[in-house]
Amino acid sequence: MRSLRGARSVNTLRRLFARHDAMSHLFDYAAACIFGYLLGSIPFGLVLTQLAGIQSLRTIGSGSIGATNVLRTGRKDLAVATTILDALKGTVAVVVADRFGGQDLAALAALGAFLGHLFPVWLKFSGGKGVATFIGLLIALVWQGALVFCGVWLIVAIITRYSSLAGLVASLVTVVFLWWFDEYRQHAELFALLAVLMWVKHHANIGRLVAGTEGKIGR
Repeated sequence: MRSLRGARSVNTLRRLFARHDAMSHLFDYAAACIFGYLLGSIPFGLVLTQLAGIQSLRTIGSGSIGATNVLRTGRKDLAVATTILDALKGTVAVVVADRFGGQDLAALAALGAFLGHLFPVWLKFSGGKGVATFIGLLIALVWQGALVFCGVWLIVAIITRYSSLAGLVASLVTVVFLWWFDEYRQHAELFALLAVLMWVKHHANIGRLVAGTEGKIGR
């Protein structure tokens, strides 16, 4: 009897510890996603233009908070700074999460950062379109993919002079590149999801591209 009771006690303790570990992992996953979201939701384009004394970025051009719209203010320096900072917030989110919890938490932080940029709570969930942040996440997770993205973006942008089209094509090519190599297959699944979100956020641009009314770089 004592042996049976002891076995039951051990099994009970094991279940309690297993439940504790599961709750701990769930908390870590939620924390990584929330951390990434909060970092990604910082609207650097809006902050920089307001600090420079420029009228609200939401009333200019497409109303987006990204670097392309910042460029429409005539401030190339602010557009470059916005690109760098929007990319870095994705990179930092992944690096910090990976440092404390490994690749699983890094992937969740990446997703959170991208969602934060696209749907920031501070701006009623109306944010940027994700190109720079997409690159920043690639730099942190698969730097080779970042090179592919930037190379394709540059080629398409030079040929067509459409920034939006360059970003859309580059996102697709990058996902194919990642999927082609087995060691990047897990990352390919994440970036495929991010690419879909990017395309959804570019729905207005896609409509203008089809209609031939999309603004070109330099105009």
